[in-house]
Amino acid sequence: MTDQPQPGFAEPITQPEAPTESETLVELEEADTGTPLVGIIMGSQSDMDTMSGAAKVLEEAGVRSETRVMSAHRDPAMVADYCQNARMRGLKVIIAGAGLSAALPGVSAAHTDLPVIGVPLSSRLSAAGGLDALLSVAQMPPGVPVACVGLDNAKNAGHLALRILRA
Repeated sequence: MTDQPQPGFAEPITQPEAPTESETLVELEEADTGTPLVGIIMGSQSDMDTMSGAAKVLEEAGVRSETRVMSAHRDPAMVADYCQNARMRGLKVIIAGAGLSAALPGVSAAHTDLPVIGVPLSSRLSAAGGLDALLSVAQMPPGVPVACVGLDNAKNAGHLALRILRA
C-alpha cells in the first residue's frame, strides 16, 4: 500500500514524534514568566510540613509552585474560586492534600478541568491510620477524576505533577 490517498479514502494518518524530555524542559523554561505552574493546597496549616515535600520536588526541578491553605469545609467558596480561576492564572496542575474526610481534592476537581492530584494525609484523629483519607481521595464519583498518591506522600505528588507537565 502506498502513502498516496486512494479515491474514497481519507489520507493516511501519521503520528507526530513525541518530544524528548529535554525538548519539553526547554518549552517549559521558555514559557516561564514567573507564573506558578502548580498550585499546592491543603486543608490546614498543620499539613504544611508534609505538603512542603511536593513544593521541594518541584523547586528542585525548576518548576514554580504556589502554596495555600484553604478548607473545603470551613471556606468552600474560597476553594471554588481558587480552582475555577486556576487555569486563567497559569496553573497547569493542582495538588490537594487533606486528611480525615479528605474532601479538598474532590471539591477541587469539581471546580476545575485541570489535573488534580490528591494527597491523603494521616493525623492523630484519622481512622485506621489514615485509611479514611486514602479512601476518600481514591473513591471519586464518575466525572470527578482525582489522581491519588500514597498516604502522606506529597513528594510523589510533586513527581507526578512533573510528569503531567512534561507529557
